[in-house]
Amino acid sequence: MLIDRPAYRRADLHRLVDPRVIAVVGASETPGSFGQRTLINLAGFDGKVFGVNPKYRETIGFPCVPSLGDLPESPDCVVLCVARPLVAPSLEEAVAVGAGGAIVYASGFAETGAEERIAAQASLVDIASRGGVRMAGPNCVGLANVRSGAAMNFMSDCGSMMRGHAGRVAVVSQSGALGYTVLQSMMRGVGISHYLAAGNSADVDVSDYIACLAEDPEVRAIICLFEGVKSGQRFLEAARLADAAGKALIVYKAGNTEASGKAALSHTGTLVGSVGAYRAAFDEVGAIQTDDLEAVLELASFFAKSGPPRNGRGVGIMATSGGAGVINADKAEQKGLQLPALAPQTRAVLETVVPDFGSVANPSDLTAEVLKSSTTFALCLNAFVDDPGFSAVVVPLVFAHPGATGSRAPTLCEVAARTDCAVAAIWMNEWLEGPGSALLDADPKLTLFRSSDRCFAAIRAWCDWHERRGRPAVLTSRLSPADAAAVARNIIAGAGQKALGEQESKRILAAYGIPVPQEALAATPEAAATAAAAIGFPVVVKIASPDILHKTEVSGIRLNLRSAEEVRAASAEILATAGQHRPEARLEGVSIQSMAPPGTELVMGIRIDAQFGPLLVVGLGGVMVELLGDVATSLAPVGPDKARRMLASLRGYPLLTGFRKQPPCDINAAVEAICRFSELADDLADLIEEVDVNPVIVAPVGAVAADALIVLS
Repeated sequence: MLIDRPAYRRADLHRLVDPRVIAVVGASETPGSFGQRTLINLAGFDGKVFGVNPKYRETIGFPCVPSLGDLPESPDCVVLCVARPLVAPSLEEAVAVGAGGAIVYASGFAETGAEERIAAQASLVDIASRGGVRMAGPNCVGLANVRSGAAMNFMSDCGSMMRGHAGRVAVVSQSGALGYTVLQSMMRGVGISHYLAAGNSADVDVSDYIACLAEDPEVRAIICLFEGVKSGQRFLEAARLADAAGKALIVYKAGNTEASGKAALSHTGTLVGSVGAYRAAFDEVGAIQTDDLEAVLELASFFAKSGPPRNGRGVGIMATSGGAGVINADKAEQKGLQLPALAPQTRAVLETVVPDFGSVANPSDLTAEVLKSSTTFALCLNAFVDDPGFSAVVVPLVFAHPGATGSRAPTLCEVAARTDCAVAAIWMNEWLEGPGSALLDADPKLTLFRSSDRCFAAIRAWCDWHERRGRPAVLTSRLSPADAAAVARNIIAGAGQKALGEQESKRILAAYGIPVPQEALAATPEAAATAAAAIGFPVVVKIASPDILHKTEVSGIRLNLRSAEEVRAASAEILATAGQHRPEARLEGVSIQSMAPPGTELVMGIRIDAQFGPLLVVGLGGVMVELLGDVATSLAPVGPDKARRMLASLRGYPLLTGFRKQPPCDINAAVEAICRFSELADDLADLIEEVDVNPVIVAPVGAVAADALIVLS
């Protein structure tokens, strides 16, 4: 795991992200040039702006000086609108005049993959670091602080788009263009606080931006769009800062397939890590992940505008259409939310205005009769948000019209402003920017969704996030023996090969207190029969060879042998078959092991991820893993609570709890084995590449690791 430096904090980045004096190097009046676009965008900035170009004394309404050295005061941020060959000398000048931050637009650096361009990018970091300048880019479209109007980017019309639309959601993006697609929501009234692009992330990266925004008191939710991080440790640090500050971190990670991963490498020069590792990292720090780009803004807005749930997962659906009510009730139940019955006082209010052909229930069907008057609509909505059974109230808007959505939007905003109940409206019609939509999009308390599915997914994520934060911190002590790591390292030191055999691997598991079968090694069938009698029947016979890692491939396992004769015959057959399949393999004989009691099979695995370190994988054995990919992943180590949640998240979990009248398995023993195994992962992360324990047999009493393979790094 790469650990190069801690995340930059707000104090480190404030001159870059919230400057009061901005210098634009390469200021220009040439239409369409980056210098011209940047100056136009800065027209609404409430600080000072200077152009830097020897051709002008004034440009686009701003004073202009020949060089950075001619500025009347030190700039907080320098925007470099210059070609690649001029970036380094311009950055040197920025350092010389005491700049605090620099934005580098120019491309053609490490993202090309050329060694000399990679070196050129590294030299920029050296220049900036020596002078204490925090650098965004290169290959960066720029930044924007909406609160101050500092639109320090070359995106057309960004400055005018930002005016009057400051909000409490920040957008952080590796890809400038992708982030800008979200920023353009301001065109329909959505409030944004920052737009921070990272480009090649040579110095400042998305993790630094997250850490900075975590300390901004006005920001309540952070959107992060990225392809990969160079330091998993720094990302975890930043995300934990956001979580500790009570700010929701909404992440959309691109580059989740082999093809898109290659595209990501050529685009930003950032290696895309394991999808499983990223998901485990997000879970570790409470980040809310979505695979739907269209959902990120709605998710973030709902978190930013809503306080904590006041009564669990209870949701009220106030519909004026029976069909809309049913559709949204289906979505709520699909997302695992609850639809409590109306409280008596709520029902009493609704019954005074809802006709008998309507439905006074949850979901409701208030009918069009209620919509004839804004007074009756407000009466019903107030009754819903005051219902103590609801943490959120959802209002589907089925068609757009000045007399419908246009007239109801102000009422929705007024009611949302006075309640602690989360309020969401769903724009179910296809007139996406119809009457009333802009008012709802811009409202500081109500969230407008354009999808029922996304609305209830957001409410579920909101409930889950607050439940996680509400769980008391559990301090767990180490379960494994204090000398386990030392014993394991001695075994590894004497191994002499990359892949440890089953016997050595299980000795390491045993050092950590993970139960393994009683075992003996026998060189001949006769010795195998003697060993089996000493262990006690029934037994398992397996091929023993440092060159055969997957025994089933050579038919090298026989189970449930109950006599000396069966063991002799099985041993002879296994040795002969292994010799035929792998004549080059070194055969040490056979391993005789006590037969594990019947139970449910688990698989435990470890993989060392380049970004996030030891990654723990747990799944149900057999077809659940091979066919369905039914696994849970986590960063290691884990405590008992986390291990238990990992098991409970598996689709095959009922097999452990007594499915179809089978005896329940010893889940406590499985949890303990997982915890000890995760401690092994943490202790030996510098020596191992991967570990496979398959199966772990979880019986009604106890759990036994029946086979294991450890591959060294």
